[in-house]
Amino acid sequence: MKHIIILGDGMADERIAKLNNKTPLEVANKPYMDLLAKKGNCGLLHTVPEGFKPGSEIANMCVLGYDVRTEFEGRGSLEAASIGVSIMPGEMAMRCNLICVQDGKIKNHSAGHISNEEAKELIEYLQAELGNDIFTFHNGISYRHLLVMKGGDKRITCTPPHDVPGTEVHKVLVKADTPEAEETARLLNELTIKSQELLENHPVNLKRKAEGKDPANSIWVWSPGYKPSMKTLKEKFGISSGAVISAVDLIKGIGVYAGLESIEVEGATGLYNTNYEGKAEAAIEALKKNDFVFLHIEASDEAGHEGDVDLKVKTIEYLDSRIVKPIYEEVSKWNEPVSIAILPDHPTPCAIKTHTASAIPFIIYNPEAEADKVEVYNEFSVKEGSYGILKEDEFIKSFLKK
Repeated sequence: MKHIIILGDGMADERIAKLNNKTPLEVANKPYMDLLAKKGNCGLLHTVPEGFKPGSEIANMCVLGYDVRTEFEGRGSLEAASIGVSIMPGEMAMRCNLICVQDGKIKNHSAGHISNEEAKELIEYLQAELGNDIFTFHNGISYRHLLVMKGGDKRITCTPPHDVPGTEVHKVLVKADTPEAEETARLLNELTIKSQELLENHPVNLKRKAEGKDPANSIWVWSPGYKPSMKTLKEKFGISSGAVISAVDLIKGIGVYAGLESIEVEGATGLYNTNYEGKAEAAIEALKKNDFVFLHIEASDEAGHEGDVDLKVKTIEYLDSRIVKPIYEEVSKWNEPVSIAILPDHPTPCAIKTHTASAIPFIIYNPEAEADKVEVYNEFSVKEGSYGILKEDEFIKSFLKK
């Protein structure tokens, strides 16, 4: 049997007054997700162990069965793997966002979803101006980039920028957790302030402001770590071959350490305008060659971070009609059965514009298994599912069970 996980990042939410006290999953027109819920088995999954913040790195690693207590080493090192940057002994990798700061406050975490081309020019400029024997900037995608620091001490507190829109910058700069890490925190904060001085009047930002767009006028570093020690999914669960499809470097990096082939899809943006059809086609082709595919769609998470309720509903409907439908209809014709799982990694409620650690709803459709009593897919209906409440690697073990 082959297996595919279709993950709608941040798709779960809370009840919203604008939607008559329902969630986006409840009101969205999603006949194929509902069909798989009716034909499959459902439940709730805790993807964020106690003591961890509900970041996508933690949640997605848990979905894939990793113990983040022993196998997680920071988001930066995972994203480094995605873009082919080797983290050496004595180096610390960090996520480096391009963000928009306005009146001394974080306006947004994405510089208005800056384009790849604009971001590349800015990151190369920062490397030329601020790169040295200690710091190296590496270009990623849109607002998501990488900073490598030699001799950095990861015992620091960094705040993800998507958690604190509207907060004064000086209140959420890097803080040392130990006296030994004070120099690391000082250097990183100096780098952030210098980036603001350099970026404010860069031609890219002057043009963006003239066009009414948010400038990328600051870097923001967070999630520090060293090179992780992660087993592959083959070593952990016996998956013989697999692939990962995502527009997000973090997910690609997890895939690299998991031993999955990363498949690039032209036009994959990580936003609502991503190439859904291209991703679906790539997933189908990957399933023909592999036993396992992890298909990640970022759009709902970004809509949640923007607090855009209507857009979040639309992204869920796009996921259903442009991803789930073509994949289900195609694999249903195959002689070899294909098990399909559908779930988010964490909720990203529109009301608070950031992640929460609440349990997420999941579907496991196994064409050879008897269905449970769940009729539709949402955060509440799955409570009646046969799986009940799972945590950590219980989901992937249940999904891969023949």
